[in-house]
Amino acid sequence: MQKIKSLMTRQGLKSPPESLSDLGAIESLRVPGKEEFRELRDQPSDPQAEQELINSIEQVYFSTDSFDIVKYELEKLPPVLNLQELEEYRDKLKQQQAAVSKKVADLILEKQPAYVKELERVTSLQTGLQLAAVICTNGRRHLNIAKEGFTQASLGLLANQRKRQLLIGLLKSLRTIKTLQRTDVRLSEMLEEEDYPGAIQLCLECQKAASTFKHYSCISELNSKLQDTLEQIEEQLDVALSKICKNFDINHYTKVQQAYRLLGKTQTAMDQLHMHFTQAIHNTVFQVVLGYVELCSGNTDTKFQKLQYKDLCTHVTPDSYIPCLADLCKALWEVMLSYYRTMEWHEKHDNEDTTSASEGSNMGTEETNFDRGYIKKKLEHGLTRIWQDVQLKVKTYLLGTDLSIFKYDDFIFVLDIISRLMQVGEEFCGSKSEVLQESIRKQSVNYFKNYHRTRLDELRMFLENETWELCPVKSNFSILQLHEFKFMEQSRSPSVSPSKQPASTSSKTVTLFEQYCSDGNPFEIQANHKDEETEDVLASNGYESDEQEKSAYQEYDSDSDVPEELKRDYVDEQTGDAPVKSVSRETLKSRKKSDYSLNKVNAPILTNTTLNVIRLVGKYMQMMNILKPIAFDVIHFMSQLFDYYLYAIYTFFGRNDSLESTGLGLSSSRLRTTLNRIQESLIAMEVSADPTATLTAAEERKEKVPSPHLSHLVVLTSGDTLYGLAERVVATESLVFLAEQFEFLQPHLDAVMPAVKKPFLQQFYSQTVSTASELRKPIYWIVAGKAIDYEQMLLLMANVKWDVKEIMSQHNIYVDALLKICQRQEV
Repeated sequence: MQKIKSLMTRQGLKSPPESLSDLGAIESLRVPGKEEFRELRDQPSDPQAEQELINSIEQVYFSTDSFDIVKYELEKLPPVLNLQELEEYRDKLKQQQAAVSKKVADLILEKQPAYVKELERVTSLQTGLQLAAVICTNGRRHLNIAKEGFTQASLGLLANQRKRQLLIGLLKSLRTIKTLQRTDVRLSEMLEEEDYPGAIQLCLECQKAASTFKHYSCISELNSKLQDTLEQIEEQLDVALSKICKNFDINHYTKVQQAYRLLGKTQTAMDQLHMHFTQAIHNTVFQVVLGYVELCSGNTDTKFQKLQYKDLCTHVTPDSYIPCLADLCKALWEVMLSYYRTMEWHEKHDNEDTTSASEGSNMGTEETNFDRGYIKKKLEHGLTRIWQDVQLKVKTYLLGTDLSIFKYDDFIFVLDIISRLMQVGEEFCGSKSEVLQESIRKQSVNYFKNYHRTRLDELRMFLENETWELCPVKSNFSILQLHEFKFMEQSRSPSVSPSKQPASTSSKTVTLFEQYCSDGNPFEIQANHKDEETEDVLASNGYESDEQEKSAYQEYDSDSDVPEELKRDYVDEQTGDAPVKSVSRETLKSRKKSDYSLNKVNAPILTNTTLNVIRLVGKYMQMMNILKPIAFDVIHFMSQLFDYYLYAIYTFFGRNDSLESTGLGLSSSRLRTTLNRIQESLIAMEVSADPTATLTAAEERKEKVPSPHLSHLVVLTSGDTLYGLAERVVATESLVFLAEQFEFLQPHLDAVMPAVKKPFLQQFYSQTVSTASELRKPIYWIVAGKAIDYEQMLLLMANVKWDVKEIMSQHNIYVDALLKICQRQEV
């Protein structure tokens, strides 16, 4: 269209006017008639050639109307004019003009039907306007008639009625304003009653009413006062929200949430709640530790209140360390329990809101769902955040004091509290408590290394002072009866097998939060967790009870009760009729009483040292059970206890005599390998005199224990005692009993041992524990080899005349000698 306007300008025509002032110019334009358009269209033409002519028109012709075409063409003329070139250029312009004119004619003829149709629509519109003018005229005429029909009195009546209605409305407004002026008193009462939803609802209604009457001058001041009251309510609401962190109350929290919902600030409330929980954790731990520090310092100096929490923890005394830790965990439990109950409240009310939304209207559902989703994500994220804060606070407390100063029982007590706290954390947010585990693991390993080294030295002392006498225990003795193994009975139910337990109890485990949700505290148990039961494992004089001892004496009141085997020991060896010497009934009863205690009761054979090792194993397992991350270190130290005991038994009774080499020859290759491994890894040998090896040997000796020495009270060289047969039997069988107890504990050790370390446990049992019974052969063989002088017996047997001519009334000399040896040994 712009091209057409420019071409019309070149032909001396003006572009279409944009205002009514140019209508005269339009009328002066010469518009080709239909005949001329038809002639232009009827002329033979080549459309492609015409389009090329139009395209060849210079772009400047399509510029604005202010463009002067004549001036432009004159400026283009060369300095020297050529008539022929001018005529050719003029012909070209005429051809371009003809092409443009023909194009314009085509476009006009093409739009002719639309022009006719639009003209008809204008004519129709003119007719409608004329009809509307007639209707308006009639209406005015009827209004004049109505005006003349009403009297002035009727209009006055209507005016009075309208005034009455206005006055009634004004009276209602004044009563409302009077009520609004008195609302501040009611709002104060509702805030004192902690009725926050009601107070906010009333305040919002008053603000709405005040906005209705804002055209009254007295309302502006009231509106400002209501706004201040609403801000005051929000401040008190924030304080009420902070109280939830330490003592959750369902009714209180429900009111607070309803109030924030009325304010439309549920998301803000959740953000504030998490800030309050974080602040509550900090304030709680600080106040607990500060209370103990001030109590132990004996003064209330404010210098402690100005300390950072980390520095404050270093002022806790060892005597108050454990009570402070227990109270610290109790206080943190209250905070986490409040958060747990807060999540429960939201889960319950979200379900109720979802049900009511599905049954009712859908208005505001999207916004409600968005708020609900935000709160849910915030609460889930807050679980980990709060637990991390708790871990950091407890870790800081643990690092404030060196735990190596505590006794074993106190250290176990600390570990038990931390273990319970980690259990709380795992149930709270599913976290493995990496922060606490790493902190307590380092201290536990260091503590346990020193503790284990001390116990190994004590074990060496026990072994060197052990006389290897039988420790009298009951026939039904079990390590589970010892105080150190009580935790194993508490962790299982021996009376009811898992298969026989009710399905409900086996399928669902009650968590600590479910158990102590309404009352109690899991850390209150720790304060009184001392087993006051006495151990009833020792027998009295070899008998399990006084009644058993009395019945044993009654069995041998007569000589008839003495067994024939015992009588034969005191029959004349030559005649067989009279005893060699008189044996009193008391002697027989005392000897038979000893046989009864050993043979009839069938009590386990163990010594005081064996019992001490078993107790140590129980203590080690307590630590392992409380702190499973150090299970491998604990089991490794337990294996060293067994290794050292086994090596001591072998050292005392397997090689410390003249038949050592022969006894060792009876040992299996597996036993020899085990002994060599123990000697290389655990036993500290004599220090080398080489000065270059002194430093290396000193480093190795830190991890090793000197080889024990047999007590001088134990005599293994006397034939009267069968070269210490009794001591050998007690020592060897106590080792076998200890191995049996390790085998009994294997399932429990296997359950807590990390998977990557289980090959070590399997190797320990297969190569060490299982070889304990193999020590019997080399130890007992030494007695068998020394008890009888075999060379002398061979000489006596060689002097016997084996010609049987008559039945002798007495034994041969070698038989009498053997009987005397056996008789002496029996005595």
